[in-house]
Amino acid sequence: MDDHGAETKGRAELALLTTQQMAAADRIAIAAGIPGIDLMERAGRAVAEAAFRRAGAGGAVTLLCGPGNNGGDGLIAARLLRERGLRVRVVLPGGVDGFKGDAAIAMERWAGPVERLDKLHGMQGGVFVDALFGAGLTRPLTGAFAEAADFLNRASRPVIAVDIPSGVSGDSGRAEGMAVNASETVTFFRLKPGHLLQPGRSLCGPVTVADIGIPARAALEAVGPTAFRNDPKLWRQAWPEHGVDTHKFRRGAVAVIAGGIAGVGAPRLSARAALRIGAGLATLLCEPEALPIHAARGPDALMQRAVADRAALEAFLRDRRVSTVVAGPALGLGVRAQKLVRAVIADDRPAVLDADALTTLAGFPDGGVSLLHGRGSEVVLTPHEGEFQRLFGDDPAIATEPSKLEKARKAAALSGAVVVYKGADTVIASPDGRAAINATGSPALATAGSGDVLAGLVAGLLGQGMSAFEASCAAVWLHGLAGEKLGMGLIADDLPEAIPPLLGSIFPA
Repeated sequence: MDDHGAETKGRAELALLTTQQMAAADRIAIAAGIPGIDLMERAGRAVAEAAFRRAGAGGAVTLLCGPGNNGGDGLIAARLLRERGLRVRVVLPGGVDGFKGDAAIAMERWAGPVERLDKLHGMQGGVFVDALFGAGLTRPLTGAFAEAADFLNRASRPVIAVDIPSGVSGDSGRAEGMAVNASETVTFFRLKPGHLLQPGRSLCGPVTVADIGIPARAALEAVGPTAFRNDPKLWRQAWPEHGVDTHKFRRGAVAVIAGGIAGVGAPRLSARAALRIGAGLATLLCEPEALPIHAARGPDALMQRAVADRAALEAFLRDRRVSTVVAGPALGLGVRAQKLVRAVIADDRPAVLDADALTTLAGFPDGGVSLLHGRGSEVVLTPHEGEFQRLFGDDPAIATEPSKLEKARKAAALSGAVVVYKGADTVIASPDGRAAINATGSPALATAGSGDVLAGLVAGLLGQGMSAFEASCAAVWLHGLAGEKLGMGLIADDLPEAIPPLLGSIFPA
């Protein structure tokens, strides 16, 4: 397989399907001649394998089955586990009346006893399987189903969720009301956004994706997924390469617009991160009174220049060797910041707007993010939750959208920028509709300066010619992995230094 074929296959593996797209994939498989009950048998077998690994030979498994296809998967698993000699109990909180189609066939094949919900509370030990509802549930759990979910959460026993924990939206990851907190999840064909978006990700536990025989190429071509799990397979082919004849400007010259004396650390973190991810030059553009402080601090690899106002910045940017601009980390919120942000917007090279630049942009009375349309080059916005709300919270379509993924997409379309919507489930969205959900990271990254490092990583890749979406995906993934490797106790200063070893492991010489 050539590199292009490998890239295409890798992206296909990373595709995230909405619940509607997954239903369409099922229909495509059935239209291709695979009976729906065969798909259900394969799904049930994957669930049974997971339950057997947990329970062991001779163990006990209790399966809570809802009335739809999710319950049908559970009934298939119950039959297979019984055939392997396990002690199996099936509980139907909704009774037997709702089983139709393939799920009704699964009930016939089970041909064993079923128990009422009130019997559940006397069950002790073993492994539980949540096969109540799958990812397509669009309403909160109520009545007997809410009682069943509550029992599972209080049982202090392993719980395996089928498709996604009951009560969690497969599209948004949100849980309206009661939801099962699973020990692990078995899903089918491809992940859904809700497996990666919080709180869904935390409620799923480790997720296994089982192949149930859906023809991948035909299904993915038909549904056309535009959301992906962030992974090197998504952006590795776009990674910048440098020949033996390269020099520092070919490797990217990044300008970091800094503020005054009160905030010299944040822009330095951005500049250092840009260098550590491969940029050839990083220059801090600070207020004149801060220049001696920057000059007195290491590392010597960072250049400094006094930039008092917009005219000085524009004069610096007349040097076409400067490839990318970062504005925001400790920039300040005064008149100088406003004028410099406007200068960056008017410029025609890639830019990253972070921190104070985002707050400044949100406060512009003549348009805010709308001013970004028509720029001569790409721009990346890196808001955390509060900054996102300041920038986009007044737009009704965004404010009422339940999914973080769709919020980010709508924000990208509105602004014309790549939006890196930060958090434990960072979403990277492009104006063209592509999006990625990141799964690397650690609570250790919740520390001052972490976001400044991320802005510098994005800029360092932009400066080397990487496109904004791929650069943002790569930077977010590496930033998260660095946080995982370093662990609790890290400070933001550690993050740029962690990048070269990671690059060495991903791109060995």
